Amino acid sequence: MNSRRILGLIRKEALQILRDPSAIAIAFVMPLFLLLLFGYGVSLDARHIPVALVAGRPTAQTNAFWAGFEDSPYFRPMFYANMPAARRALMRRKVDGIIWLRSDFSRATQTQKPASINVVVNGVNANNANIIEGYIQGVYGNWLSQTVAHKGQPLVVPVDVRSRVWFNAALRSHDYLVPGLIAIIMTLIGALLTALVVAREWERGTMEALMASPAGMDEILLGKLIPYFLMGMSGMALSVAMAVWLFAVPLVGSLWVIFVCAALFLLAAFGMGLLISTIAKNQFVAGMIAIVVSYLPAFILSGFIFDIHSMPMPIQILTHIVAARYFVAILQTVFLAGDVWPVILRNAAALVVIAAFFLILVARISRKRLD
Repeated sequence: MNSRRILGLIRKEALQILRDPSAIAIAFVMPLFLLLLFGYGVSLDARHIPVALVAGRPTAQTNAFWAGFEDSPYFRPMFYANMPAARRALMRRKVDGIIWLRSDFSRATQTQKPASINVVVNGVNANNANIIEGYIQGVYGNWLSQTVAHKGQPLVVPVDVRSRVWFNAALRSHDYLVPGLIAIIMTLIGALLTALVVAREWERGTMEALMASPAGMDEILLGKLIPYFLMGMSGMALSVAMAVWLFAVPLVGSLWVIFVCAALFLLAAFGMGLLISTIAKNQFVAGMIAIVVSYLPAFILSGFIFDIHSMPMPIQILTHIVAARYFVAILQTVFLAGDVWPVILRNAAALVVIAAFFLILVARISRKRLD
C-alpha cells in the first residue's frame, strides 16, 4: 500500500462528504433525531394509568384505601357509582382497570374477616396488565401496613421478603433502553452510510475510474472507510453525550471501553454496508437492503426491547449472527454495571469475528470484480 495514495483518497472522500449534506445528516442529524424520538417516545414505565374505583358502600375505610391510588404517581383514579358504569368505561378504553370494593368491605375490615377486593384489568396488552396488577398489589400492601399500624397491631406475614435491585435501583426503563438504542442507531448509521456512498460511486461511474487508477482495491476501501469511520465515531460520541447529559443515564464503567467496542462494532457495520453496496450498485436498492438486513434484525433480535431468552430456541440461535446483540450487551453492562470484563471480552471477541468476516469477504469479492 502507498500511504500517499491512501491520504489522497481520504482527502477526496472528505471533500465529497463536505459537498454532500446527506452523509452528514446520516452521521449526526439521524442520531440526534432518533435518540430524541425513541428516548422520549419509548418507555416501559407505566404511569398515570386510568383506573375506575367503585365502592359498594363508601365509608372512611374505603376512602382510606382509595387514598393510596390518589397519591400514587402510577394511577389516575376515576370514581364510578356502580360496576355497570365502570364496565362501560373499560369497554370504551377510558380506563385500563377496575377496583371494586363490595358493600361488606368496611364491616369485614372491622371484624378482621377476609375482605373482598375485585380487580378487573384490560388484558389486551398482557405486559401492561401485569404491570397494573403489580402496582395494585403494591397499593394494597401499603394500605394494609398503615391500617395495622394505626390499630397498634403487628403485621404478621409468613415470609419476610427483602428485595434489592442491582444496577438500576430506580427501575427507570430509560436507563435500560437508551444504551441499547445507541447500538440500534449505530447499526443504521454504519450500514447505511457505506451502502449508500459506495453505491453512489457505482451509479455515477466514478468507481470504475477509481479502479482504473494506480490505487489498489485495498487502498480504495481504506480511503472510503476511514472518513466514514471518523464520522461514525463522532456520531457515537454525540449519542453517548446525549445519553449521559440529556437522559441522565448513569455511566458506571469506563468511557474508553465504550469507544473501543464501538470501533469494533462500526467495522462490522461498515463491512456489511460495503458488502451490500458491492452486490447492489443502486442507492435505493442498497438503502432498502441495509435497513432490512441490519436495522430490523438489530431492533428485534438484539435484546434491545425483546428478551432473547424468551424467544424460541431457533430464533435464539439466529440472534448470534446479529452484531448488535453483542454491542447492546456491552453498552448496557458498561453503562449500568461497570467494566464487567467477562461480559465485555466475550462480546467484543464476537464483534471482532463478525467484522473480520465481512471485511475479508468484501476484499475478496472486490478483488475478483477488479480483476
